[in-house]
Amino acid sequence: MASDDSLPTGRLGRVVRLAGVGARAGAGLLLSKRGSGAADYAAEVLGTLRGLASKVGQTLSYVDGIIPEAQRESYERAMSKLRDATPRSAPEAIRQVIEEELGAPVERLFSSFEDRAFASASIGQVHRATLADGRAVAVKVQHPGIAHAVESDLQNVGLMEGLVTTLGPKGINAKAAYDEVAARFREELDYELEAERQGFFGRLHAGDPRIRIPTVIAERSSRRVLTSELVTGLSFDAALGESAEQRERWAETLWRFVFKGNLVGGMFNADPHPGNYLFGPAGEVTFLDFGCVQPISAERLPTARAMHIAALEHDEQAFAEQTAVLLGTRGGEYGTRAIAYSRRCFEPMFGSPFHITREFTTNLVTELRSLKQLFWAKDGSFVMLPPAMLFLNRLQFGFYSVLARLDVRVDYANVERRFLTEAGLL
Repeated sequence: MASDDSLPTGRLGRVVRLAGVGARAGAGLLLSKRGSGAADYAAEVLGTLRGLASKVGQTLSYVDGIIPEAQRESYERAMSKLRDATPRSAPEAIRQVIEEELGAPVERLFSSFEDRAFASASIGQVHRATLADGRAVAVKVQHPGIAHAVESDLQNVGLMEGLVTTLGPKGINAKAAYDEVAARFREELDYELEAERQGFFGRLHAGDPRIRIPTVIAERSSRRVLTSELVTGLSFDAALGESAEQRERWAETLWRFVFKGNLVGGMFNADPHPGNYLFGPAGEVTFLDFGCVQPISAERLPTARAMHIAALEHDEQAFAEQTAVLLGTRGGEYGTRAIAYSRRCFEPMFGSPFHITREFTTNLVTELRSLKQLFWAKDGSFVMLPPAMLFLNRLQFGFYSVLARLDVRVDYANVERRFLTEAGLL
């Protein structure tokens, strides 16, 4: 998975490779109880394609409830490679991108630059370098051709349907859903926008000893190159081997980062996959990758805050009322089920301290899928899920799956009570 590999960018070539994954995965699952051969092949192809295809593989690697139980172990093992490294682009191609973007030879821009990337993901790869003043930095560079590859994927109806289905139930406005997904993924190609958002989150959490956001080096950044201070820490897999007390501190930090961003900052980072975190010894977490960030509209933010406050106060009626406003339900069977489902999503708050488990997260994903059966509700109560909720679902399921793997009981309500009080919202 880590070897240099050219990036297929044409729509036809990418569609053919994805079709091969589907065919071989289907055959493999039929022939093998574990489906390991199909899973390994799928991971290799999705990694080579990078772009949105790789993001699908990353999602399969950690979100509970998507892969059937019989094949889950094989697919998670195979797809976990995509959390750490997709195939790298060639050093000469990366240098060309840097020099085109920053307008000078790499040797003039950095006093040292390692051609071998130490990390590679769906959109770009990261190189260690040193500035003239001695600061160690991480230089994230887009894979050459990745913009074309992403556009090819956005035109792939099957892949886009799979992404939308993963993020939300049937019945969502198809065009609006596509537009929402396409907008977020196109934004990931704009490292200047990512740098702005990284700075926003840095300012929001400034002074917090447990939340660390790498500082952007603006003079060495552009639309396709993003240079930040080099940070270190334990990987997610290594963190899982630490003590329960340590994992509890990390879970608290993760919750504070996510929901302070949502409720105080009005922004959420919608890509919670485990490769975006580094863990420190005092409960601190360094957060990486701010490419997929979605603002919460001024109309929705007060309602979202009211839902969380209702959960803190164990006010079931207020929670149900605010949920109905957020989802735009109009009573009937669908309205009742949708509100009940949202209530279960908030159980970590209502039932705090709460132990988020993989079974809990799997059941949430399964139940969301069951809501599609109400598309034909006889009482006509079904309403389209707001497209803005798509990436909230991605955050919810992905984030809960991360917390489930930390496998600890945490007082999440107390975490929220503290930062809401600090912000004057409680």
